[in-house]
Amino acid sequence: MEPRVAILGFHKIGEPPPPPVGWESWFYVSVATFDRFLGELETEGFAAIDLDRFLAGLDDPGSLPEKSALVTFDDGYRSIVDDALPVLREHGAPGVLFVPTDHVGGRNDFDHGVEPTEALCSWDELRVLREFGVAIQSHAHTHRAFSSLDRDDRADELARSKAILEKELGQQVDTIAFPYGDAGPDVDRAQAADAGYRAAFTYRGAPVSMPVPDRFRIERIAMGPDTDLRSELEKRA
Repeated sequence: MEPRVAILGFHKIGEPPPPPVGWESWFYVSVATFDRFLGELETEGFAAIDLDRFLAGLDDPGSLPEKSALVTFDDGYRSIVDDALPVLREHGAPGVLFVPTDHVGGRNDFDHGVEPTEALCSWDELRVLREFGVAIQSHAHTHRAFSSLDRDDRADELARSKAILEKELGQQVDTIAFPYGDAGPDVDRAQAADAGYRAAFTYRGAPVSMPVPDRFRIERIAMGPDTDLRSELEKRA
C-alpha cells in the first residue's frame, strides 16, 4: 500500500485578543483543540514526521510509514512559541513554520482589517523554535498573493525570502508555502525549482498519497477549530 501523509496547516494557536483589538476568526485554534488534534493523529495511527523525512519521502516514498503526518504553521505568530511549542513537545511532534521574511519581528499587517493584529516571531524566537524541532521555511517575502504578481515579482519573492532565511538562520531552506495557498500561474513550478526549492505547499487538500503528482503543488488540510480531523484523515487526494 502506498504511504499517505496528512499535512496539517495551522495559523494561530490560542485565543484571539479581546475587543476592540480582536474578533472572532476561524484561524484561531485553542490550545486544548490543538492538543486534541495531535492526539487524534496518534489514535488514527499517523506518525508525526519532520520536514527532512518528508522531503526524503518525496524521492523515496517507501522510506515513509504507511501513515504519517506533517504539522505546519503559516505566518509565524508568536503564539507558536508560547502556545503551540509546549503541545508539540508533549506529543513528541516536530513541526514546520512558514514565515514571510519582510514581517519577521513585526505584526501581521498583511491581514489588516481582515484578521486581528498580532505580534510575529522575532529572529531569536525563530531560532528557539528551530532548536526544539520546528523547521523554519519560506512563506515568501511580503506575503502577497502570487496570482497578483508578475513573473519578475514572483521570482523576487521566491529568491529573496530564501536568501534572507538562510542568512539569518544559517541553514538551508528547501520549501515554501504560498501565501493564502495561492500558487499563481503554472510557471511558478519552474520558478520555485529554479530558486532552489525542493517542494511547495498550497491548501484545500486531503492526506496525500506518495509519490505526489506535483511536488510544487502539495496540498495541506486547512485546520480550524471546527475541522473534523478524523473525517479529513479518511479522505484520499
